[in-house]
Amino acid sequence: MTARTTCNSLQVATPLYRFIEDKVLPGTGIQSADFWKGFDAIVKDLTPKNAALLAKRDRLQLEIDQWHRAHPGPIKDMPAYRQFLKKIGYIDDVPANISASTQNVDDELALQAGPQLVVPVLNARYALNAANARWGSLYDALYGTDVISEEDGATKDNAYNPIRGAKVVAYARQFLDQAAPLVKASHSDVAAYTVVDKKLSVKLKDGSVTGLVDEKQFVGYQGDASAPSSILLRNNGIHIDIEIDKTKTIGSTDAAGINDVVLEAALSTILDLEDSVAVVDADDKVIAYENWLGILKGSLVEEMTKGGKTFTRKLNPDRHYTAGIGALNAKDGVVTLHGRSLLFLRNVGHLMTNPAIITGEGKEIYEGILDAVITVLIALYDINRPATQAIGNTRKGSVYIVKPKMHSPEEVAFAGELFGRVEKSPLN
Repeated sequence: MTARTTCNSLQVATPLYRFIEDKVLPGTGIQSADFWKGFDAIVKDLTPKNAALLAKRDRLQLEIDQWHRAHPGPIKDMPAYRQFLKKIGYIDDVPANISASTQNVDDELALQAGPQLVVPVLNARYALNAANARWGSLYDALYGTDVISEEDGATKDNAYNPIRGAKVVAYARQFLDQAAPLVKASHSDVAAYTVVDKKLSVKLKDGSVTGLVDEKQFVGYQGDASAPSSILLRNNGIHIDIEIDKTKTIGSTDAAGINDVVLEAALSTILDLEDSVAVVDADDKVIAYENWLGILKGSLVEEMTKGGKTFTRKLNPDRHYTAGIGALNAKDGVVTLHGRSLLFLRNVGHLMTNPAIITGEGKEIYEGILDAVITVLIALYDINRPATQAIGNTRKGSVYIVKPKMHSPEEVAFAGELFGRVEKSPLN
């Protein structure tokens, strides 16, 4: 039998209670009594509304089932069927003159378009890998996939295959020509990249000098302007980092010393508490919530073994560059780019309950309410993080919750009410 701790009218599984008391509340400035009082009020007020929405789902399903039993086979009169669905409340009229506005939204959601990953939050290694997938090696991606054919000796061997490597480099140069073209030249003809007066200066193999067609694509660099170790470009809001290192295997054989081309890739990641995980009790919830806490505090680590070597996986730091002519939002001449995906958290929908907390009547509370309260509480570590914390998620002061499987405008409105209550509770 699960040990529980009484908090107002809530019976909280003791492992979850201790996690909140010992690891979450102390860093938020919220008093325990105030938190549990607010949580209890949310459960009491919103549980009947949640139940009513699910009762409506059941009624709609019953009426739709009855209609199809009375009208077997393909639907012969679609307008009549749609009218039936409107009559029972399954289809609503599209409202007129609706507008929505948001504030304090990070660029990855408001301005940039790019890939998004979804990973189970129960798996710390997956969560760390996904967060760190903000930046990825184009060379590695090309070498290991069928984008590059294995014809003419370019096989994917266990050891490095220089024939395949040459194809990778050629492909990457073509990519650079498309994404950041040079004036009357190709990146395959480059002998050296330097920076002069905040502009990219490109020396070609024939001794001539050129530059970018669009000079403002040059965002910044690392190292010395006369011999940079990194050249940062931007195309359609996405960054490209040309890494230069003639001491490395690839760079030593490259005329310009390019050792890799690193692309901004997974701009955002959904850490999933729902479909990709089985979180059935308080012990599971604590694991999930603790990973969310660790990743927002920047403290989540995972020991890994690969190729016979053990190492510690942790969150990548931000990336810093000396500003170039195309730099945006540079501070004191330095461009700082997020080193990790912007992290979203998918809560459970309105349907499920979880025994992690039960009411005084012995009923499990709705898991969507549980997730809303606890995950936003934990997000305060990120929203209110001190300036001394090097690794964080939002730069705009927001938390991003994905709310799945909502079946009507009423359910969407209920989700809005739920998070509104969370914001007005002692969490805020």
